[in-house]
Amino acid sequence: MMTKPDATGLKKLYNSTVYSWQGLRAAWKNEEAFRLELALALLFLPLAFVVGDGLVHQLLLALMCGLVVLAELVNTAIESVVDRIGSEPHPLSGQAKDLGSAIVLITLLLFWVIWGPSLWNFYHC
Repeated sequence: MMTKPDATGLKKLYNSTVYSWQGLRAAWKNEEAFRLELALALLFLPLAFVVGDGLVHQLLLALMCGLVVLAELVNTAIESVVDRIGSEPHPLSGQAKDLGSAIVLITLLLFWVIWGPSLWNFYHC
């Protein structure tokens, strides 16, 4: 089994940061859904501090932006692992990909459950 070399302290923190940026670059390069959801999150993020009624509400709106991007990263990771294991059809492979997609769907629905009434209230008050 291939393992990463052991690092401690600041070196481990540095390595973790490099790996994280590599993951973000890979998602940006290879996943159109990630690019779209990140762009929308960056659009909605400043809007959260305009639409939100108080700090807690603003932070909740901002948090939802981040959760959508996070869900897409989880979905992408699941798809990558399944694709790495093999290309032959298998019910569990399809199920894993469907579950990853469901994570994104539920997060998007929660986003609109929070953002929908907030936008309605903002524009109608």
